[in-house]
Amino acid sequence: MNPIRLLIVLLLAALMCGSPAPAQPNGWEERFVQSNRDYKEGKYREAISGYHGLLEKGIRSGHLFYNLGNAYFKTDDLGRAILNYERARLFLPRDPDLRFNLNYARNQVQDDIPHPRSFLQTTFFWLDNLTLWELFWGFAVLNIFFWTVLGVRLFTRTEWTYYVAILFLIFWTVGGLSLGLKYQHGRNDRRAVILDREVRVLAGPDPGDTVFFKLHSGTLVKMERSEGDWSLIRLPDKKRGWVRAAAVQRITE
Repeated sequence: MNPIRLLIVLLLAALMCGSPAPAQPNGWEERFVQSNRDYKEGKYREAISGYHGLLEKGIRSGHLFYNLGNAYFKTDDLGRAILNYERARLFLPRDPDLRFNLNYARNQVQDDIPHPRSFLQTTFFWLDNLTLWELFWGFAVLNIFFWTVLGVRLFTRTEWTYYVAILFLIFWTVGGLSLGLKYQHGRNDRRAVILDREVRVLAGPDPGDTVFFKLHSGTLVKMERSEGDWSLIRLPDKKRGWVRAAAVQRITE
């Protein structure tokens, strides 16, 4: 078979393969539709209860978190709205409505704390716009192309196969690094959101300790560790302190 045709066939085969859909409990679609109906009718508390019922059953999707964030925003619960928008962004990184609502909610946050991007985040700027599964399947397709070209070169040592192999080696390396960085970021993601309207950040895990400063709902922090009913948080400017564990929640569950 012609090498070009072989590459096309392999690409189509890879694109037709998909990750198996996780098994979902029966009846969850009806509850999701009913919760959406409650939201449209202004029954935001009922909608929130319905969405949380789906989460308790193990349902996870970007649209579920997005709708839950909208419902919380309608009830003036800024912290939980941003928390669920951020969770939705893990599934829907390029959704324009989600981005708009998240940015709008962030503008309502009282604490204006800049979060500078790291060198790796700046270099691999596309990672924020891709999910882990998208990177995985993209890397799988690159693997097919790369090893196919190397296989072709075993039989046809032409000049074009050499340059194509070099090109795909570059893409393969970048794709592998991107996948690895995305995976590590997900595993080490310690970002959390302040939920309470106002939180006192203390010097230690005791209500009688010195108050360092205060934070407000929707503020993005990093959670270092938890001890009992307390969590140690850190801000981008290296400020650290203890807050009640119930007042803050991590974005990754």
